[in-house]
Amino acid sequence: MTETVEVDTQTYQSLAFAARMSGCTAGEVVARLVAAASVPTPAARENTEQPEADNSVTVYADYEGHRTQGSYDPRTTRIDITSGPLSGQSFKTPTGAARAVVAHYKPGVSPHRNGWSFWVLDDGSGKLLQSIRGAS
Repeated sequence: MTETVEVDTQTYQSLAFAARMSGCTAGEVVARLVAAASVPTPAARENTEQPEADNSVTVYADYEGHRTQGSYDPRTTRIDITSGPLSGQSFKTPTGAARAVVAHYKPGVSPHRNGWSFWVLDDGSGKLLQSIRGAS
């Protein structure tokens, strides 16, 4: 059975972009988002194994006068956006996250960016994310 969900134009464009980036359909993007949002809370997992330590690294990107902050997981290379209009979105790679930021703030330009040199470590060092690439 197929159901229809109505979304505004901007939301659909974001879904379509996410679908293109991940090589799936907009419906699959929505299904993944719903599945990710349905992950049990820590209280619901009290009878399961202890989760691995959080080794995430805070990062940011300044683009078109906007700072976007994120959390980089060196084990998976995933970036979770933690601030701004893309807050709550998660990307498999730094490059996917960088392209989403560019597409959001300047949709008329090619979003192709190297995420490893787009994101900056949020530790005051000014170093690019690529400086810790492969470190875990």
